[in-house]
Amino acid sequence: MDLDQKNEPISVYFFKNMTKLKFKIKKSVRKEDGQGIAEYGALLAFVATLVALAFAFAPGKLAPAVSSAFSSVAQELNNESDAASAASGS
Repeated sequence: MDLDQKNEPISVYFFKNMTKLKFKIKKSVRKEDGQGIAEYGALLAFVATLVALAFAFAPGKLAPAVSSAFSSVAQELNNESDAASAASGS
């Protein structure tokens, strides 16, 4: 009893098709696009909670430190910008 054009026995035909089906199922199960998004969301929620707790337990100490850090970075960027302008002759 042959089903295929290549005159393969039914057992070979069945085995090949079941193997193809198995690989298709495994391939579709491996797709984890949604899982990555959920992991990033959970990580973002965790970091937001840590930041909120840090501000809650150190109300008067954190704001000046953050402000000082940003001011320092801004000053360094301005210095680099001035140096780049001077070097280019503008």
